[in-house]
Amino acid sequence: MSALPTRVLAVIPPMTQLNTPYPSTAYLTGFLRSRGITAMQEDLALALVLQLLSPDGLRAVAERIRSLPARQHTPAVQSFVAQQERYLATIAPTIAFLQGRDSTLAHRIVGRHFLPEGPRFATLDVYEDEEGGDPLGWAFGALGLHDKAKHLATLYLNDLADVLRDAVDERFEFVRYAESLAGSQPTFDPLANALAAEPNLVDEVLERLTLEAVERHQPTVVLLSVPFPGSAYAAFRIAQTIKRRFPQIATVLGGGFVNTELRELAEPRVFDYFDFVTLDAGERPLLALLEHLRGERGRSRLVRTFVRGDDGKVQYVNMMESDIAFAEVGTPTWDGLPLDRYLSLLDMLNPMHRLWSDGRWNKLTVAHGCYWKKCSFCDVSLDYIGRYEGASAAVLADRIEAIVAETGQTGFHFVDEAAPPKALKALSQELIARNAGISWWGNVRFEKTFTPELAELMADSGCIAISGGLEVASDRLLALMKKGVTVDQVALVTKAFSEAGILVHAYLMYGFPTQTVQDTVDALEYVRQLFLNGCIQSGFFHRFSCTVHSPVGLNPEEYGIELPPLPEGNFAKNDRPFIDPTGVDHDALGAALKKAIYNFMHGIGLEEDVRMWFPFKVPKPTVKRDRIARALQQKQ
Repeated sequence: MSALPTRVLAVIPPMTQLNTPYPSTAYLTGFLRSRGITAMQEDLALALVLQLLSPDGLRAVAERIRSLPARQHTPAVQSFVAQQERYLATIAPTIAFLQGRDSTLAHRIVGRHFLPEGPRFATLDVYEDEEGGDPLGWAFGALGLHDKAKHLATLYLNDLADVLRDAVDERFEFVRYAESLAGSQPTFDPLANALAAEPNLVDEVLERLTLEAVERHQPTVVLLSVPFPGSAYAAFRIAQTIKRRFPQIATVLGGGFVNTELRELAEPRVFDYFDFVTLDAGERPLLALLEHLRGERGRSRLVRTFVRGDDGKVQYVNMMESDIAFAEVGTPTWDGLPLDRYLSLLDMLNPMHRLWSDGRWNKLTVAHGCYWKKCSFCDVSLDYIGRYEGASAAVLADRIEAIVAETGQTGFHFVDEAAPPKALKALSQELIARNAGISWWGNVRFEKTFTPELAELMADSGCIAISGGLEVASDRLLALMKKGVTVDQVALVTKAFSEAGILVHAYLMYGFPTQTVQDTVDALEYVRQLFLNGCIQSGFFHRFSCTVHSPVGLNPEEYGIELPPLPEGNFAKNDRPFIDPTGVDHDALGAALKKAIYNFMHGIGLEEDVRMWFPFKVPKPTVKRDRIARALQQKQ
């Protein structure tokens, strides 16, 4: 038990986002402070990238490259070696530009003579101007200088990420770092082997940053929030470093990855790194855990917490206590995070798609969980979906005002699974009444409650963009998914948003059980028409994944599929392979779908037959080419 005053450090491990802090530590820090607990936070994901992408970091990379045989030099590495001095000269000013600290550098960047250009710049070739002019002129026009420079600088950073991957750490990515070590891994062995391996440059930098953070904050407890498999390896590396140097510090693992994939954790080796592993909403388990560490609560009275028992086996302890109400979790705080050091990136030349990587958004939830919680592909049995709780518009607006006062930033991303229309209406009215002056975007279900009038109200309150799941544009499959919407309804709702000046992004899916080639071609035709008719401006196709907690995974017979037995294991469990009797090659179809959607987002091919995107013969769409146009003529 700790005799020292409780000091909690919440850490964002690599990798999450580079343009804005992942919100979990902000929520936990704000909540703990509201309960009088000393709490701090660190974003080691950002710190790691900024250290690697610095003159000293690139010199260290160059040193590693010198030890590689020439035959292992990939095109990215060869380009870096050939232009090394230019990279060393340009990295610091380019980072400053992307942080918004030196906007005038845009003039030099767009001239295409300042930044060294590696293989990633080859993507610009597809935009070559027929008259020999600016290949990006169609996207940025004559005056979009800053955005054009941001896009070029992003390509420059992506080249450097490729160099890090090819020469230093083959698992390195800006987002999905080493995710194969943890995602749906039945055994801890791959992660254990990686943690036991000789540290590479990325590991060494992360270790140094970890020790500096601990020395700076002097915590008694360190929380590592792991939202995705792509941040699990780094979280374990951080915990490993802490335990080696400061074994008295209690380390706690939680977050989205834990909540979905480690619910049946039975691997004792996890507790060589973490003293406690908590599930679901962290507020109540943390309060119980901190009481335990202060000697005020026995271990048998912990809440939703895994521990390693005296017998060396994993135990799950869950004293039944009610969760902290969503309205009482307090206001998230970004105090302690370097808000002026995040990088605004521009990966894709699409005004809606850029929101995920460009700009520093205050992330906030309108409600906990999902009010619909019926979609058959979703983890509706888990707390983050199944327990729906809201807060009043006044409480939400108070939180928004407090965050603006703290950060000086008026942009908000509502990160709900699906923000309820009733709550958004009330919040919009409250924001207008307070003259809040914010900009916001979020995720919704494209349900009929979103009328043109509500869309206008949301726009007036500051809504600039909306994302939502169309999934497979097929009424048969939407019904099988229990999505609760139809294609025509989605067209009407998205058109209402677009006409209100709100950008619309559609989440799209392929490979759902019983989905045929014809279904896929028809779905792409619907999507083409939605773009053509100005209903949506952005979209993304992802492959359906059957998870153990979804209705499909729990009741496969209802969806016409078979589930082979899962491999034996005591670590992560989430994705489930399945046998679909249709036998469709969804991987081949997926490549065509992604190529099509990329072009649609750039206004290319919207008048063409969708079969042109497939490199093999597919059936003709059964959907009439004016289906969406006719649907839009109907009254809502």
